[in-house]
Formats: sequence, structure tokens, C-alpha cells
Amino acid sequence: MKGTRAAIRYAKAILDLAKDQNSAAAVNDDMKLIINAIADNKELKSLLNSPVVKAEQKTAVLKEVFANTNAITTGLVDVLAENKRIPLLEAVATEYTSLFDVSQGFQKAYVTTAVALTDDMNTKVLAKVKELTGKEALIENTIDESILGGFILRVGDLQYNASIANNFNKLRRTFSQN
Repeated sequence: MKGTRAAIRYAKAILDLAKDQNSAAAVNDDMKLIINAIADNKELKSLLNSPVVKAEQKTAVLKEVFANTNAITTGLVDVLAENKRIPLLEAVATEYTSLFDVSQGFQKAYVTTAVALTDDMNTKVLAKVKELTGKEALIENTIDESILGGFILRVGDLQYNASIANNFNKLRRTFSQN
């Protein structure tokens, strides 16, 4: 993604500032609100990315839409406007939430399953993450019917493949070698 390194730098700076002011959790809630608002509203997303709309207009719209947010969040919008980086707002918000989760001792676990995770499956996956990494995790579930069953778990640079499709491939390789 274009601007990801810049988004990480902004997110780290905002997290440090929010921690200094003991409002990191409130800013995290604001960032989640921003992510959801931009994802759910195509007009807002196109406004942020439009080269035709002036930065002042974008700032005014963002301040109106996110009027009830923390002063730090409002300050972020101002800084992004000054630096002509408003299109990075969604990426900054996403990076902030990831950095906040890490600072709270959580990590993101990506789980691919053939069907949506049930509460029981979710608990088992969380237990597997804890076993593999020794840390708590937040799970993001992706559905991919091609794995047939089981799951594929990715945490950081670690991948655990317990899918039926993977087991079939292992059997196929074993039979082809013999």
C-alpha cells in the first residue's frame, strides 16, 4: 500500500502522544470509528482520495463527521491536512489500532477456515495461538472454502496449517514419492 511507511510513522507518533496524555484507549476507539466509517462510506473514501477536493474542504468534512472524537484525533486530521497526507487517514488509523493492540500485549492472528468460526472453534484457535506464541491474540477470520476443513493460522511470521486440503496434498506427495 502506498504510504504505509508514512502511516506507521504517524501512528507511532500519535500512540506516543496518546500514551503521554493517558488517552491511548480513547484514541484507539476513535481510530476504530474512523476505519469503520471510511470502510462503510464509499463517498467519504473517494473524498479523502480525491485530488480535486481541497485539503481545507476535506478537513472540514472530517471534523464534521468525527466531531465527537478526542482532541488528539482531531489534531491528527489537522497534521495530515498540513502535510497534504489526508488520504493516509485510514492507513494511519489501521496502523494505530495494530500498534495499540501490541502495546496492550495482544497480537493479531489471521485464521482461514472453510466456514465461519463458532465460539467453540474460536476458543480452540485462541488456545493454539497461546500454545504456539505464549501470547494472547485477537482473531481475524477469513473464509476460504477451498481448504475444505480445518484451519490455517498465521501469527506474525508463524504459520500453522491444519487444513484438510493441506493433509490431502501431503498424502498426494507421499504416494507420488512411493
